[in-house]
Amino acid sequence: MAIKQVSDQSFSSDVASGTVLVDFWAPWCGPCKMIAPVLEEIDQELGEKVTIAKLNVDENPDTAGRYGVMSIPTLMIFKDGEVVDKLHGFQPKEQLIEWLTPHM
Repeated sequence: MAIKQVSDQSFSSDVASGTVLVDFWAPWCGPCKMIAPVLEEIDQELGEKVTIAKLNVDENPDTAGRYGVMSIPTLMIFKDGEVVDKLHGFQPKEQLIEWLTPHM
């Protein structure tokens, strides 16, 4: 599977079913650039079990505001449309998989 780019307009339907890991990010954010290849690897390994989505907070301020995103990167796990967990800042791949696994 490929990482999905989501927007304010598509967000509700994008997280409506299954387990979705959303990366709230911006192009100017250093830690966001560091976490991007880690998320690519996780997508390749776990893509059948979880959808990984990215939301650019600069281009989609409504959704970022609705979910109280104050710092980036912020990662949120949605299960059938509801936030079940969140994490802030860069995390190594092993920790992200450990954090994500109980929700799959």
